[in-house]
Amino acid sequence: MSLEQQLQQQLQGLQPEYLEIINESAGHGGYFPGKESHFKVIIVSSIFAGLRLVQRHQKVYAAATGLVAPGQIHALAIHAYEPSEWQGQAPASPLCAHAPKD
Repeated sequence: MSLEQQLQQQLQGLQPEYLEIINESAGHGGYFPGKESHFKVIIVSSIFAGLRLVQRHQKVYAAATGLVAPGQIHALAIHAYEPSEWQGQAPASPLCAHAPKD
């Protein structure tokens, strides 16, 4: 099972109403086809109600236990929303300074 699939499975514990996982590995240094190291997670769940941003991130990291580790997920961009906050899209990720040059 790929890291992306494992992450998808583990985040189901947060009861998402919406969950999108984007593999952004290709935009980072050291990328090769099939590499999984950088992900962006957009998650909408009522579990985040009343929580500060850092608390929401802590819940996501706790759900991803074991995956954010050396040799696995190197970076995880988290966009966590309550259903009432979700506007249908998350901000774009910044470009990596070590991204492959064309």
